Amino acid sequence: METEAPTMENPKISAYYQTRLAHFGVVSTEWLAQAQSATNLLPSSSTDSDTDKDTNFSVIDEFNRWRNHPDLAEAVAAIRALAAVISSSKASTMMQLEIELKNASDTLKAWDTTSISLTAASDLFMRYVTRTSALEFEDFNSAKSRLIERADKFGEISYKARKIIAMLSQDFIFDGCTILVHGFSRVVFEVLKLAAHNKKRFRVFCTEGRPDRTGLRLSHELAKLDVPVKLVIDSAVAYTMDEVDMVIVGADGVVESGGIINMMGTYQIALVAKSMNKPVYVAAESYKFARHYPLDQKDLVPAIRPVDFGVPIPSKVDVECSARDYTPPQYLTLLFTDLGVLTPSVVSDELIQLYL
Repeated sequence: METEAPTMENPKISAYYQTRLAHFGVVSTEWLAQAQSATNLLPSSSTDSDTDKDTNFSVIDEFNRWRNHPDLAEAVAAIRALAAVISSSKASTMMQLEIELKNASDTLKAWDTTSISLTAASDLFMRYVTRTSALEFEDFNSAKSRLIERADKFGEISYKARKIIAMLSQDFIFDGCTILVHGFSRVVFEVLKLAAHNKKRFRVFCTEGRPDRTGLRLSHELAKLDVPVKLVIDSAVAYTMDEVDMVIVGADGVVESGGIINMMGTYQIALVAKSMNKPVYVAAESYKFARHYPLDQKDLVPAIRPVDFGVPIPSKVDVECSARDYTPPQYLTLLFTDLGVLTPSVVSDELIQLYL
């Protein structure tokens, strides 16, 4: 069933893609306010009796409850789930608690090995929450309380990341500019939404975003904000690039080289933009910074997605079903992150600081 976590052995469609599909299907202009109120409370299923919570707690179930909120990124849902592991733990020593937390993190990462942000957020959570020498000198209850406090803080920082990025990016959007975007990125939408609320005059070219047509959804949301928007078929990117002042894309993951892993088609857009001297900006939360160093497209774990051509495809014809590609850092201009506006070359330094 679609509501159950898919089995990761030889999956036909990755959980990564199913999450994107489910969330983008319910995005609306009221979605930020609804999610804000929803995330101020624990999921309703967590209000069961303490006995049921203790005996039946599952990090995957908790993760699935959080990721049902359309505004919460999958990575933030993982952070919330890991925080719940600490709160519900029956461990009596720090060693037991850290082992339990590590096992939960490994379970989440194994649930969908194709998700870059899920793996990165789980690793960063472990580093942020457990890296304090003060824990060694406290009694267990005090140390556990400190861990819960740090876990909640990390969750709040991650949740606010998009709003920080939106604010930092505003200086780069000028009146009269034309922005090309690709597919539907929630952080890119937040950037454009804030610019519209700031009364900036700009227009947006949205790629169709085949095969799932996420660009159609973004154009719909921008139209509600009265932002001038034009839909562009994916193969017309080069044709329209001379009208574009900048490209803004999101990212599923930011890797050690400063490059990004994102929706299929991002690489070719960056290639065209570079050849025509158009800046390419990436809006990405720091919890998507991953310890990966792909050398080419084949170094990526494929995230499979369905492709519907509208006509029957002969069984002897192979279809490329990967959901994303890798864009090397030399084709990117700047990254808008909650850590600041970074050049691609600075990403490796930030990764070192994050994982120290």
